[in-house]
Amino acid sequence: MLGRTQVAVMGNCSNTLGIPPGKGPHQVGCADLMVDHTVQGSFFRLYYPCEPSPSSEKPCWIPSQEYFDGLADFMKINRSFAERIFNYLYGSYRIPAFWEAPFKSNGKYPLVIFSHGLGAFRTLYSAICAELASRGFVVASVEHRDESGSQENLEKVWMYYRALKPGEEEFSLRNNQVQQRANECIRALKILDEINSGKSVTNVLQSEFDWSSLKNSLDLCKTAVMGHSFGGATVIETLCKELTFKCGVALDTWMVPLKEEIFPNVKQPILFINSEKFQWAGNIIRMRKLDSASIQRKMITIRGTVHQSFPDFTFLTGNWIGKVLKLKGDIDPHLAMDLSNKASLAFLQRHLSLDKDFNQWDPLIDGKDENLIPGTNIHVMSHKAPEHSYTVKRMVLQLL
Repeated sequence: MLGRTQVAVMGNCSNTLGIPPGKGPHQVGCADLMVDHTVQGSFFRLYYPCEPSPSSEKPCWIPSQEYFDGLADFMKINRSFAERIFNYLYGSYRIPAFWEAPFKSNGKYPLVIFSHGLGAFRTLYSAICAELASRGFVVASVEHRDESGSQENLEKVWMYYRALKPGEEEFSLRNNQVQQRANECIRALKILDEINSGKSVTNVLQSEFDWSSLKNSLDLCKTAVMGHSFGGATVIETLCKELTFKCGVALDTWMVPLKEEIFPNVKQPILFINSEKFQWAGNIIRMRKLDSASIQRKMITIRGTVHQSFPDFTFLTGNWIGKVLKLKGDIDPHLAMDLSNKASLAFLQRHLSLDKDFNQWDPLIDGKDENLIPGTNIHVMSHKAPEHSYTVKRMVLQLL
């Protein structure tokens, strides 16, 4: 049975809409782990290859009603109004994974730590995470506790997204947050390392999942970090801080939170996958400062995409409302996600030395597809980029 926070929220669900399941050979399970209620703890949803389990249910996409309030705060709209709208549009959707299904022990799996974007939370990228798990990865989607998410539950007190205070400098806040986010990704890795080594970890959430079944099932020599937007910046900060991560995949990265001084300390390969409509010259210039003659840094842009082409929202709204809310681009969202996932898988195989067939998609890493642009569609001048020219306010306008 699903826990209290997984109880379905009533809503409207079209038969033609839904989060696509993974396309790989493995069925996908998921479970939540919270270690310690404090900010020193860790909270993530684990996606993993699972055994068939007829009794397992698929959990709700939105874990509880409070997340609607957090999304409303991020978008700066009335909570009561937003709750009704979000509940109607999204309340009944479920993610493409079986809740607490038995872990499939089948050798050792590579690990991906996933970082969500600003105003998001651990379940909003289930299409990406489920696809990776279906291909034989274990994926930990971290819920960040830096007040950049829609909410986070500490000691049963909901921690909502925090906007800038009057007179507060954005870079200072966001840089502190990205450092905390990176530490949280590293903490999730350390906890999974303990579980993999057979140590008992106390889950403060009600759970029937057998975490000990992961013992000796993770290949931590094959670990990557992946994220979207603010999560893309988190990828770069995390790579700088922890060399256990062998490579990173950064989706439509928001570079503003990062100090450029860290760039020379990032030694691992990075794949930047950008949308066509979100990026701007200053941001691309900062990405290009990570270019290296000796370390593979790749960039591709998916034609017809918007910033919200990466989270699950793009699959859960019809064309009209999706275009109005900028949750859909001109490209079919399934095609866009397929290109992004295949390029990511090819890159992960290359740099984690996986014995898979993902190298069939190697051309996508170089932008070789009619729906891809090698590099960027943005015309970049040679002048110095403004340091922090793209604010959260402008990011929110991407949603409104």
